[in-house]
Amino acid sequence: KYLPGAVNDPDDEEARSNMLLAAASAGVGFGNAGVHLCHGMSYPVASQVKSYVPPGYEGADHALIPHGHSVIVNAPAVFRFTGRAAPERHLECARILAAARNDTGELTRSTTARGVVGSSMSRVSEDAGQYLADEILHVMDALNVPVGLRALGYDEDDLESLAEGTMPQHRVTKLSPRPVGKKELLQLFSDALEG
Repeated sequence: KYLPGAVNDPDDEEARSNMLLAAASAGVGFGNAGVHLCHGMSYPVASQVKSYVPPGYEGADHALIPHGHSVIVNAPAVFRFTGRAAPERHLECARILAAARNDTGELTRSTTARGVVGSSMSRVSEDAGQYLADEILHVMDALNVPVGLRALGYDEDDLESLAEGTMPQHRVTKLSPRPVGKKELLQLFSDALEG
């Protein structure tokens, strides 16, 4: 609810104050529960950057991808992958993001066009990861965050190196609700190219 205001208007003290509280709460959660694939995949994305310089960093003397960008750019692909392992959790997160966006919590995103809204609950559960991915894409759009690895300068030739760079991140990849190896990482990074 407050993230766009905090990003787009530095003078919005209410939004910034609420984001400070949210960041502290997230830190407590991460410290206790851990993080998984999005973070594990972010390390090679940030460390293997070629020429990308984000808006607001134009004076930087080297290419860089901020940590938050390197995490969220993989999130839609990751949650499409993990959604079927814990559909109720993915749907809960999607509803929270939808409520912040439209004050109703209704999942009225692009999956409506795919026939998900109004379908049976089993169908909704099957598409839980897509629901969450779509809500994250709405957040990215609201914040003008680049969508997909391709927007950061990566392409198919980088998939192997990105997957290899993620493999040693066991402390986070092992927390994934679905098992992941090199084959799955290659597919996840491929899916993340476009968002």
